[in-house]
Amino acid sequence: MKIIKDDLAGTEIKALLQEHLDDMYATSPPESVHALDVDALRRPEITFWSAWLESDLVGCIALKSLEPGHGEIKSMRTANIARGKGVAKTLLQHLVEQARSSGLHKLSLETGTQAFFAPARNLYLGYGFKECAPFSDYRLDPNSVFMTKCIKE
Repeated sequence: MKIIKDDLAGTEIKALLQEHLDDMYATSPPESVHALDVDALRRPEITFWSAWLESDLVGCIALKSLEPGHGEIKSMRTANIARGKGVAKTLLQHLVEQARSSGLHKLSLETGTQAFFAPARNLYLGYGFKECAPFSDYRLDPNSVFMTKCIKE
């Protein structure tokens, strides 16, 4: 699998992100959807990566810089053709390594409480993330789970 820093210009990545947004709005009330669209992912505080198997886009992930030393995982998505093949684990490992090398010591994330999000929650729990209080601009929401992990070595 090849993971690249992505400029979000390709049609494949735009389609994958639209699929992601469509699923988020189909699963959660609009006020509880925190997924970002392509334009929001182009902000300077966000680094975005895509994962490829040969010429097939198989997933994506983004890292948003919050306050110094703290980053947020955004836009984690595995393409339907690649589910169950370790793409999410590989992307998460890549993001953690990149976050450490850029000086971050803490990662946090928001995901949903619905059954649709159970695989994501299980992945994060398996990598040592723990539930936490809302962080950054988030507020308590019955449709959200907040998780965090110290990544200092």
